[in-house]
Amino acid sequence: MNREHTKAAQALFEGGARFAQNSIERASAEFGREWDAAFEQMLAHLYGDPLAMANAIKGYAAFAVDSMRRQGRFEIEREYPAKTFAEAAQEVYLNDGYMTTQYLPGLLLSHYLWSHHYRQLKYFERFFLPSLSAQGLPCFAEVGVGTGLYSRTALQAVPAAQGLGFDISPVSVRFTRAHLDAFGVLDRYDTDLRNVIEQPPEGQVSHVICVEVLEHLEDPVALLGSLKNMTAPGGRLFITAALNAANADHIYLYRNAEEVLFHAEAAGLHVEQYHFGNAYPAPKHGVPVPGVMAMVCTPGR
Repeated sequence: MNREHTKAAQALFEGGARFAQNSIERASAEFGREWDAAFEQMLAHLYGDPLAMANAIKGYAAFAVDSMRRQGRFEIEREYPAKTFAEAAQEVYLNDGYMTTQYLPGLLLSHYLWSHHYRQLKYFERFFLPSLSAQGLPCFAEVGVGTGLYSRTALQAVPAAQGLGFDISPVSVRFTRAHLDAFGVLDRYDTDLRNVIEQPPEGQVSHVICVEVLEHLEDPVALLGSLKNMTAPGGRLFITAALNAANADHIYLYRNAEEVLFHAEAAGLHVEQYHFGNAYPAPKHGVPVPGVMAMVCTPGR
């Protein structure tokens, strides 16, 4: 297997982000050849230009360091800093410079280099996408597209699928469109700059995706209700939440998977199955560790 771009990324880590220099080797050892191929493909399509790759690695390093600093504070205070969604939007989603140089490359690379993020992506592929593939006319919507990774994964896995992505960030929408275009699947996808709670979209689709958005809101149940309304009877939803993860834009603190399940049920969703994973073992008893919780749901009655 040609690992040209992976080797270039490894060299950049060793040269400027030594705290993460073993990240590629560790992920490759844990997940094997399938991970190797996926990581190389992503780098080749999105960061084939050496300057683009250098900027992405630099952005990931800044994203990771900021996350670790905030997590250290959270371990002491056990609360997220008080912040409204409007404040987080200005600081993060509507901040072109921060989104472009740090947040989006950091978030994308984290889904390959952080074990709990990559395991969540594989759970999505194994337990959600077969239902989409089984549709006669597979169509899905993603709310909060972020980097476009989950939408791109769905479009690659289901060649007949059509997708629609919603986000409030113009930068995320641009990044997602460029991401999907680089992989040759943009012709089956459209984007909509919209807050689906304030402006519910018309019509319904059989499958809805929403990855790590709930914790960004003061009222996650309101979003869950909107997601339910977007889903056609008999459809499926893939919804995730970050737990105990003190990122810059996290407002609602989920401390355990049960709290996410409670919100899903409060919104009228039926949880068919779920997956939970921590980022790393707790350094000592009682220390909160960042994790992810993913659910496959139906819209209920």
